[in-house]
Amino acid sequence: MSKMESLLFVAGDDGLTAKQLAVLIDCSTKEVEEILRNMQETYVTRVESGIELKELAGTFQLISKISNSDIVQKLVDNPTNQSLSQAALEVLAIVAYKQPITRVEIENLRGVKCERPLQTLSSKGLLQEVGRAEGTGRAILYGTTKEFLHLFGLNQLEELPPLLEQEDETDQLEQTDLFLTKFQEAFHDQEEK
Repeated sequence: MSKMESLLFVAGDDGLTAKQLAVLIDCSTKEVEEILRNMQETYVTRVESGIELKELAGTFQLISKISNSDIVQKLVDNPTNQSLSQAALEVLAIVAYKQPITRVEIENLRGVKCERPLQTLSSKGLLQEVGRAEGTGRAILYGTTKEFLHLFGLNQLEELPPLLEQEDETDQLEQTDLFLTKFQEAFHDQEEK
C-alpha cells in the first residue's frame, strides 16, 4: 500500500492504472486491485486524512477530499502566494530563451515531462499560447507574457542575460545550475516586491 500510495502521489493528475501499478511494484493486477479497494476504504474512514483515492476512466488518482474543497479553492484562487518549483523555473528559462517552443521540445531538452509546470506557469500568467506548430497535430507553441517581462524587470526579451557557450558538459551543467539559481533569486526578489 505504501509503495502504491507513493507512486500515485508522484503520478499526480496523470494517475496510474492497476496494470501499471502491478508492473511497477512487481505483483499481480488482482493483488493491486485488492490493495486499491483497501486504500479507498481506508481513506473514506480516516476523517483525519485530507486525501482520497478515486478511479477515473480506469486510472487511479490521489485527490483532495471534497470536504476540504473550500480551503483548496483558496489556494487555487491565490496562486501568486506560491513560489515556483525547480521544474517550473527550468521550463520558464527554456521557454524564455527558445520561444516559440512546443511542450515536446521542452521535454526533449529537460528529459522529463513538463505538463504540470507549463500549467502552473500559464495559470500564473508567465507563459501563454503564441500559436501552433506546423505539421501533424499542430502542437501548441508557448512563449512568455508581458507579466514575465514585468516580473523580471525587462522591457523586451533581448534584455535576458546571454547564455554562455561552454566547452565541456561539466561546465555546461555548472552554468545551468548557476543560471537557474540566479533565475530563482530574481523570481523571489520580484515576488517580494
